[in-house]
Amino acid sequence: MFLRRIARPLMMMAKVKETTGIVGLEVVPNAREVLINLYRKTLEEIKAVPEDEGYRKAVESFTRHRLNVCVEEHESEMIEKRLGCGQVEELIEEAQDELKLIGHMNEWKPWGIPDDYECEVIENDAPVPKHIPLHRPGPLPEEFYNTMGAVTSGKLDAGSKKDEPAISSGNSQSK
Repeated sequence: MFLRRIARPLMMMAKVKETTGIVGLEVVPNAREVLINLYRKTLEEIKAVPEDEGYRKAVESFTRHRLNVCVEEHESEMIEKRLGCGQVEELIEEAQDELKLIGHMNEWKPWGIPDDYECEVIENDAPVPKHIPLHRPGPLPEEFYNTMGAVTSGKLDAGSKKDEPAISSGNSQSK
């Protein structure tokens, strides 16, 4: 009983939210500190990527911005508001995912492609190797071709009758 009287007002003063409202995403009471540590770790690990790579420049840019906001603001609500990228718990997940991606990018080294590397280009009707999935969209409805013909020939008169649409949906209704 005594703890309830003391703890409840303290919880109200601390403004700790009870839920994120997202299934599976738990509230992180010290989210600001967690974010600051994750962003500092991200800035440290991204240094393994060559300086002139676009991926490194992009990650450093948005991570520095987010880190500065987290350092300047002391409340999670203000961090969320200034960044506009969701709840702090979501930002934590994003930062953790970015750290994983940096590890994969360092392993894969997509920037290490030699200048003389030749990529196989498959032209229009060239035979496609069996390991590559073949995607050919089906034909478009005849109405599409009729509309395109009318638009390109200039025969589409948008101001003909006010009650009838310029292009029908294919289902004709008699009046």
